Amino acid sequence: MIQSMTGYGKASLVVNNRKILVEVKSLNSKQLDLSVKLPIQYRDVELDIRNYITAELGRGKVDVYVTSESIDTGGSANLNMEVLKGYKEQILTVSRELGIPEPENWFSTLLRMPDVYKQDVDLQNQAAQEELDAVKEAVAQAVASLLTFRNQEGARLYDFFKSRIERIGELLNSIAPYESARIEKIKARIVDSLQQLEGIEYDNNRLEQELIFYIEKLDITEEKIRLQNHLNYFMETMDNATRQGKKLGFISQEMGREINTTGSKANNAEMQKIVVEMKDNLEQIKEQVLNVL
Repeated sequence: MIQSMTGYGKASLVVNNRKILVEVKSLNSKQLDLSVKLPIQYRDVELDIRNYITAELGRGKVDVYVTSESIDTGGSANLNMEVLKGYKEQILTVSRELGIPEPENWFSTLLRMPDVYKQDVDLQNQAAQEELDAVKEAVAQAVASLLTFRNQEGARLYDFFKSRIERIGELLNSIAPYESARIEKIKARIVDSLQQLEGIEYDNNRLEQELIFYIEKLDITEEKIRLQNHLNYFMETMDNATRQGKKLGFISQEMGREINTTGSKANNAEMQKIVVEMKDNLEQIKEQVLNVL
């Protein structure tokens, strides 16, 4: 089943009192055009994210947005007693030597000083690694959501292509009744024109040969067979292949060549109308094929 290149996915995870949100958007593009925007503290996993998305999404204009916010303003921390004592001794010394009054509220004064809280370095490192793992997991979930979206769009495109291909096939079959009639009209028109030329004699055998040669140039049997083969191949490619957008584009180009040649050989008003409608259906296919992965 075909996939669309258009899609959107979103996922969020909570770890260490932080909410990590990931959004992935995808539009059609000839190649993979990937943009990843994430907080600077998560730069260590940017390459992993890029490699993962490249493998999963194939091609398209893909934008990845990663944001992180705290969901808990509280928390616990340990006071660094040695630092607190050092600050107090220095403040007392400055107060005595400069004659400056001691602070009225020692506790609030000391807590505002730098580095009065101490944290376990191992716990910090563990928390950072957990966040990095959470970022990659959130990206994976967002990509999975986007792939679901792509599959749904792909199913819609499949139905659209199937209806257009079937319609071109119906139009192709409708040409048959006009083929034999147009040959007889061409022969009658040429013979009638010759008969109106007074005083000119012509060889009937030579005329028949020239008519046969002329009619053979207008024959569209091969074009019809090739076009039908292309229609069948288009459907087979949709059913059996993966990431077949470019291939479907090539097949539609070949279909266009056969339809154009049929139009140039038509020499019949009704056949020309049928060719115009086939072209219209094919243009709709070409337009939507650009969205296929």
